[in-house]
Amino acid sequence: MMVMKRTGTPWMKAEDFGRSLPLGLGVNLLVTDMAAMEAFCRDVLGARIIYADEDFAAIELLSSVFMLHADHSYLDNPMTGVTSGAETRGAGIELRLYGADPDPIEK
Repeated sequence: MMVMKRTGTPWMKAEDFGRSLPLGLGVNLLVTDMAAMEAFCRDVLGARIIYADEDFAAIELLSSVFMLHADHSYLDNPMTGVTSGAETRGAGIELRLYGADPDPIEK
C-alpha cells in the first residue's frame, strides 16, 4: 500500500520521470521530513529543486539529479523492511545504475 499525501495532480508520471533521468548513478534517499530535507538541499548544499511536494522531490546538485521520497510513500516497497525499526537514519538509501544491462552484470 503506497501512501501519498499529495492531493493535486502529480508533476509527471513516475515512469516518465524515470525515463528522463540521465545514464549513470542515481540516488534515492528516504526521508522523514521532506520540507526540512528540501530546505537543507537548497539552502545549505545549493541544490536546485526541480520539483517537490510532501511525497517526492527531484533535486539537481552538481549536475546530478537525485530523488527524495518520504518514508510514508514507501510503505509497500521492499526497502521498508530495511528502514523499519532503524534507530538511526542512513538505511534508507537506494543507489541505482541507469542504462546498465542487468544480464551481463549478473553473469
